[in-house]
Amino acid sequence: MSDNLFQRLLKERPYLVADGAMGTNLFKRGLESGDAPELWNVDHPDRIESIHQEFIDAGADIVLTNSFGGNAYRLKLHNAQDRTYELAKAAAEIARRVADKTDRPIVVAGSMGPTGELFEPVGELSFEDGKAAFAEQARGLKDGGADALWIETMSSREEAAAAVAGAAEAGLPVVTTMTFDTVGKTMMGIAPDEAYRHLSTLPIAPAAIGANCGLGATENVLSIRAMSDAVGPDVAVVAKANCGVPEYRAGGFVYTGTPELMADYARLARDCGARIIGGCCGTDGTVLKAIAEALKGYEPGEKPSVEVIVEKLGPLAGVTDRPAHSHGHGHGHGGGDGDGEDGEDGGRRRGRRRRG
Repeated sequence: MSDNLFQRLLKERPYLVADGAMGTNLFKRGLESGDAPELWNVDHPDRIESIHQEFIDAGADIVLTNSFGGNAYRLKLHNAQDRTYELAKAAAEIARRVADKTDRPIVVAGSMGPTGELFEPVGELSFEDGKAAFAEQARGLKDGGADALWIETMSSREEAAAAVAGAAEAGLPVVTTMTFDTVGKTMMGIAPDEAYRHLSTLPIAPAAIGANCGLGATENVLSIRAMSDAVGPDVAVVAKANCGVPEYRAGGFVYTGTPELMADYARLARDCGARIIGGCCGTDGTVLKAIAEALKGYEPGEKPSVEVIVEKLGPLAGVTDRPAHSHGHGHGHGGGDGDGEDGEDGGRRRGRRRRG
C-alpha cells in the first residue's frame, strides 16, 4: 500500500471530489425497479462506463464501482449469490478502464453496502459469516483494479466492524461511512461522534470515515459537524449527501436538491472538516460539477453553527420549525423511510435502501 493512489492523493491534496449516485443514474439508463444493478456489470457494461465517465467529466477524483449490493446476502435475492467475486471483479474492471483513459489520476473505490441482515446479538448473522461475505466481495474488487474499498450506508456497529475486517483482508485502504437518518443517529441508534470513536478504534481502522445518504444535505452536514467534534485535524472525513429528498412528481420520483444547494453543501462540509466530498442519491453529473466548481480555490472557514447550516441548506426533511437533530440541538422526527427505534444498537431493522 506504500504507493497506493488513494493514500497518495489524500496526502498531496487538501480535498478530493467523490462521485455521485449510481442507482439514480442507472434508472435513467433503463434499470427497472427490483433488478440487480450488479448484473449490469456483465450485461450492460457500456452503461456503467457512461456513468463513471459522466462523473469524471464533472470533476470527480474518486469513482465508486457498481457493486453496492454485491455481497452474497444481497445477491441471493436474485439467485446470484455464487457470482459475488465475478460481479465485483467486473465492476472494478469497468471503473478501472474508464479511470485509466483519463488524463489525470482517478481513484477507483470498490463500493460495499450492507448485507440487509441483522447481526448478532440482535439477529442471526454472525460476525465471522458477515466478515467472510465482505472479504469475498473485497477480493473481487481488488482483483478488478480497485485502489480502495468503500464501505457505505452502514447503520450498526457489528456490521461495520465485520465489513471493515473483511475488506481489510484485501490489503487495500478502507473507507467507511454510515447513514444518520433517524433523528440524527443511524437507525440502530449510533450518533456521528459515537460512529467515529467506534470505527477509529477497530483493530484495523479505516483510512477515512464519514456520512452518506440520509435525508439530504442539511442532515449530512450536521452529521459531519458532530463527527468533526470527535476527530483530530489529520483524520480524513467523508461527506456524501443526497441531493435533497425524493418526491413523487409526474409519475416518478425526483430529488428536490439543486446544483446551487449542493454547491453550498460542499463548502459547508469543507468548513466542517470534510476532505472527501461528493453526492449520493439524486446526484448526477450536473450536480457533481456544481460541487466540484464550488470547491475549487475555496479556503475553508470556521465551523458553521447549526443555525447557519439550516439557514443555507434548509430544515431537515419533515421538519419545518427548527433543526431537529439529536446532536445536542433539539429533538424531532425526520422523514425516514421506515420504522426504526432509537437505542443502543437495538430496534427493528428497516430494509436498507440501495445507494443511488
